[in-house]
Amino acid sequence: MKLLSANTCYVPHDLSQVTHSKDEVSAELGGMSHAQVDKIWTSVESLYRTGNYPLITLCLRRKGEILINRSIGYAQGNSPDGLAADAKIGTPDTPICLFSASKMVTAMLIHMLDERGDLNLLDPISYYIPEYGVNGKRRATLFHLLSHRGGIPRVEGEVTPELLFDQEEILKRLCAAKPVSPSGTHLAYHAVTAGYILGEIIHRVTGQTVREFLAEQIEKPMGLDYFNYGLKPEYRADVAMNYATGIHPSLGTDRYLEHVLGAGLQMAVDITNDSRFMDTICPAGNIYTSAEQAGRFFEMLLSGGEYQGKQIMSAKTVFRSTLPTSGISIDRSLLAPMRYALGPMLGSNPIGLFGPMTGQAFGHIGFSNILCWADPERDISVSLLTTGKSVVGTHLPALAKTLYQISTNCPKIPKDQRRSLFATDRTENDLV
Repeated sequence: MKLLSANTCYVPHDLSQVTHSKDEVSAELGGMSHAQVDKIWTSVESLYRTGNYPLITLCLRRKGEILINRSIGYAQGNSPDGLAADAKIGTPDTPICLFSASKMVTAMLIHMLDERGDLNLLDPISYYIPEYGVNGKRRATLFHLLSHRGGIPRVEGEVTPELLFDQEEILKRLCAAKPVSPSGTHLAYHAVTAGYILGEIIHRVTGQTVREFLAEQIEKPMGLDYFNYGLKPEYRADVAMNYATGIHPSLGTDRYLEHVLGAGLQMAVDITNDSRFMDTICPAGNIYTSAEQAGRFFEMLLSGGEYQGKQIMSAKTVFRSTLPTSGISIDRSLLAPMRYALGPMLGSNPIGLFGPMTGQAFGHIGFSNILCWADPERDISVSLLTTGKSVVGTHLPALAKTLYQISTNCPKIPKDQRRSLFATDRTENDLV
C-alpha cells in the first residue's frame, strides 16, 4: 500500500479491484462509439489516480441511454490517514451528498409552484414570509434569490454544525439579517442562505416540508429510491463518507471557504458525515443520492420535464428556468466569472464550468468537485460525484481533462435533430 502524499488517499495499482458498473448499454445506442466512451472513462481513471478522491461515480446518458454508470474507489475507510482494514468499496448505487448541487433541485421545486400558480417569482419574499421584510429586505423577491442577487450571501456570525442542524434558528437569523447590498444589485453566490428561505416558502405555500414536497412531486413519481434532503436510515450503512484532501492552507483554502460558506474545509466535511445532517433538511446542500438518480433528474429536465410518460413539470417551466439572467459577471462570493439562470448555473463558450464549448449547458456544481448538468447541444445528462473535498490540488488538470473528454467525445447534435425544447440556442442576449 502506498500513499501519494499527506493529503491524498490510497490508490490500488489494479483499478479493476475497485471499479463497478451497472445497467450500461452499448455506446452505439447513444450515437457514440466504444472508443469515445473508453476515452471518457480513461480520463476518470486518471482523475482517480491523483489520489484526491476516495470515490468517484459517473453516470452519463446520451439520447436518453445510459452509456456510463460506474463507480471507482471506496465509499468508506479510505482517507489521507490511510486505508482502513474494514474499508468499503463503493458501487454505482452508493448514496453521496450532492452539497450545493442540491440547490438546483430546490430551485426547480419553486418553479413547479410558479407553474401551478401558487406563487410568483416576482413577488417579494416578505409576501410569503412577512418577518423577512425588515432591515432593507422588504423589496427582495424570489427572482433575486434564485439569481443570487438577494443581498444575503452569507449567514452573519459564527457558523457551527449546531446552527446548520437548527432550521428554526438559522431562519430567524436570516429574517433579521441586514443585506450587504440592495437586492438585485450585485451577483454574489448564496451558498447556504437562499436555500433555507426558499425551503420555508415551499413549506408556507404548500403546508408540507420541502422534503415531503420533493418526495411527492419528484422522488416517488420518478421511482427514485433516495433523492431527498438528508438520507433515510435504511441507506446510511452504505453512504459515502467525505474526506478533506488536497492542499488546504488555513490562509488560502479555509479563508476562501469561510468567505463562501461561512466555514472551513474540515468543518464542511465533518458536517456531511454527521448523522444529524442526514436527519435534518438543508435545502441548499444535503440531498443524498446516487450518480444515476441525480442524472435521471437532469435527463427529465432535458426531456422537457417528462420521464417515462409522466409530465413532472411543463416544458415551458424547464425552458424559463434555464434562461440566462445575465451575461458573464464576476461573482462576489466565488470571486470568479459566473453565468446563472433562475437556479441553474450555466456553461459558457469557449470554456465554462462544464467543459469547453458548453454554452447551452445548465446544471450545478457541488463542493468541491461535484458536477451535474445537461447539455442540449450534445443531448447528454451527466452527474460526476466525488467524495474527496479538494479545492486546490493535483486533481485540477485531470478534472479539466475529464470535462474536456466528455465535451469532445459526445458529438454535438444538429439543431434540427435536437429535442424541440432546446432546438434554438439560448445565448447571453436571451435574458429573462
